[in-house]
Amino acid sequence: MKTIFTLFSISLICFSAALAQRQNELPDNVKQILFLGNSITYSGEYIAFVETFYRLQHPESSIEWLNLGLPSETVSGLSEEGHAGGAFPRPDLHERLDRIFAQIKPDFVFVNYGMNDGIYLPYDSARFAKYAAGMRWLDSKIKAINAKPVFLTPPIYDPAKGIPYSITLDLYTSWLIDQEKESNWKVIDIHFPMKAYLEAQRKIEPAYFLAKDGVHPNSTGHWLMARSILEFLGLGEMDSEGTFEERISNYPKGMELFILISQKQKILRDTYLTATGHLRPGLPEGLPLTEAKEKAESLENQIRDLLVNN
Repeated sequence: MKTIFTLFSISLICFSAALAQRQNELPDNVKQILFLGNSITYSGEYIAFVETFYRLQHPESSIEWLNLGLPSETVSGLSEEGHAGGAFPRPDLHERLDRIFAQIKPDFVFVNYGMNDGIYLPYDSARFAKYAAGMRWLDSKIKAINAKPVFLTPPIYDPAKGIPYSITLDLYTSWLIDQEKESNWKVIDIHFPMKAYLEAQRKIEPAYFLAKDGVHPNSTGHWLMARSILEFLGLGEMDSEGTFEERISNYPKGMELFILISQKQKILRDTYLTATGHLRPGLPEGLPLTEAKEKAESLENQIRDLLVNN
C-alpha cells in the first residue's frame, strides 16, 4: 500500500509539473486584490513578496493588496475535537464572508484553503466533500459580487510529520487542479512545486524542511508560494534556485520597499479583520478604519517615493 501511495504521489507531482502556470496579466482597471485563507495567509509573507515584486516590475501600479487571512480557518466548516486544547472550534469562512464583502469590493479574490480542511486526518470522502462544497460555495459568492476568484492549491503538509495527511492534501490539490478544466476556474498550483522542491533538497540534506511544524512555511516556503503567483500574473518564470533577496538584488531599495509593504499590509489586515468581525480569539485588535487608512497612506507615499528613486 505504501508503494502505491508513493507512486501515486510521484505521478501527481509529474502531472502538475507538466501543467505550465497559465499567465494572466492583471487588467489595467484592477484596483483591489483580496487574499482569503488561514494562518499561512494571515502571516502574509508570500503576499508581501508578491506585491513587492509586482510593484518593482510595475512601479506605476496603484493596486491595493489586502490580506484578510484568519488563523485556524476552514472553508469546509469542520473542526477536530479538542481543537486549540478545547478553547475554541476552528472558525468557518461561511460565518464572516458576507460581512467582508459588505465592506470590501475587490476585483480579484485569491483563495488559499485546504491545509486545515481535512483536519489533519487521513483522507475521508465525507470530509473531502465538505471541502469541495465549501470551495464551490466560495466561488459562487465571489462571482456574485462581480469579482474574479483565483484558487491556490494548499501548501504541502510535510510527509516527515505524517504521510497520511500529506496524501490527503495531494488529493485535495489534484481535485482543485482538475477544476481548471471541469469548472473553468483559475487555479495556481503552489502545492506540487513546493513538494518537488522539498524532495530535491532532502536528497542533498535529509533533515531539510520548509515548515518546522510541518504546516507553516518558513520564508523559503513563502517565496515558493509567491513565485507561482507571480508566474501566473505574467512576470515570467522564476529561477528555482533564486531567493527573494537575490531576485530583487538589482533594486538597491528593494528590501526597504518590502519592509514598508509588509507594514502597510499588516495594518490594514488587523483593521479589516476587526472591522468585519470574526470568531477567532487571540488576535490583535486593529486600529479604527480612519486611522489605519491614514497610516497606510503615509506608508504608501514612502513606497511610491522608493519606486520613483529605485
